[in-house]
Amino acid sequence: MAFISESRKKITYDLPLSIRLLNKWKSIRKNRWGIGLREIFGALGPGFLVSVGYMDPGNWGTNLAAGAGFGYELLWVILVSNVIAIFLQISSAKLGIATGKNLAQLIREQFSRPIVIFLGITTAIAIMATDVAEVLGGALGFNILFHIPLFISALITGVIVMALLGLSRWGFRKIEFVIIGLVSVIGLVYVYEMTLVHPGWSQVAFHLVIPQVTSASILTAVSILGATVMPHNVFLHSFLAPLRLSSPEAPLQEKRKVLRLAKIDTLAALNVAFFVNVAMLIVAGTVFFQRVNPVELNLQTAYVTLVPALGAFAAVAFGVGLLASGLSSSTTGTLAGQVVLQGFLGKHVEMWIWRIITIVPALLVIALNIPTVEVLVISQAILSLQLPFTMVPVVLLTQRRDLMGALVNGRFTNILNVCITLVVTVMNVLLLYTLFWG
Repeated sequence: MAFISESRKKITYDLPLSIRLLNKWKSIRKNRWGIGLREIFGALGPGFLVSVGYMDPGNWGTNLAAGAGFGYELLWVILVSNVIAIFLQISSAKLGIATGKNLAQLIREQFSRPIVIFLGITTAIAIMATDVAEVLGGALGFNILFHIPLFISALITGVIVMALLGLSRWGFRKIEFVIIGLVSVIGLVYVYEMTLVHPGWSQVAFHLVIPQVTSASILTAVSILGATVMPHNVFLHSFLAPLRLSSPEAPLQEKRKVLRLAKIDTLAALNVAFFVNVAMLIVAGTVFFQRVNPVELNLQTAYVTLVPALGAFAAVAFGVGLLASGLSSSTTGTLAGQVVLQGFLGKHVEMWIWRIITIVPALLVIALNIPTVEVLVISQAILSLQLPFTMVPVVLLTQRRDLMGALVNGRFTNILNVCITLVVTVMNVLLLYTLFWG
């Protein structure tokens, strides 16, 4: 499983039958960017691999905690987080396409050794926190559906993830197809559950656009941000996006076209993730708010509570979606971990090494019987605290013409990126203040 270190090859795509039929229509017109439907569908993939991290079990835990504890009050955080995520992921993709290198490699090459060590260690810790949530989610899915003990379920999750990553031997596109399929399962679960609940839509609309936060909800709000905008996804996207190029030295025209396709891919995937996250919080806010004690609520008790509230099939759908979320996000998390390790160390690292490193904390959490939602919320808060340290290098590197060439960010984009970084940093300062002095 050393596919990251293999020499770059031009990727071919196995298009579904529906897309092949579309290609037979000679009358298909290209849009104003000169991009046809076949190219758009063929480009879908990296954004969806990244989007998995935006609806992983950490999101399930934080959205469940937010809905049960505060109703619809924190919906606005999901909207803000999604906007931040879109701009940040596009900047990450642009960085990879312009330079032919991923963010971890560029940090190692462009920053001083103390900064590289600091960023390498904090990023590794953040990815480990991510994987605790992802492995735990997959284990809970197996436990809910098949009543397999959590410890054994976590081991099964790790084995299946390695098997999925093994598909890369037959082409990286195979992994993308599997992930897109699992994302579809998660989306369908919440389409179904949204048809069963009857939320107050006026309140949903109000809280989606009107920010509200209290000292009681700040930890959950920042955890939603950490669960939605994740450091490992920024590193992963900078690795995946340039794989669409014919070579790292591709001509500028090709880079511009790949970047346009990457933007379409990112917008499509992250808006699917936005819908899923909003649906999660709405379902939790409608079913659990002021009906269940948030302190006693976790993903397992949520499953049990859904049976009388929405019916047995809804509870099973919850378990299926959670399993799909755990497996898909742990797959991309393991891949991101390998990308980060190799980039910072400057040498090849076997994927199974990272898999073992990250599964140990999850097994400890299960063995110590720590409440699942509490673990998920805290793990996502850790991600949020690390996020500014990932965002700053992206902002600094994408404004350097010597690295980016003609794809360097313009003044408006730079200002926007700085503002986004400041928003995330301020939210983290509020979190720390609340935790230690609030």
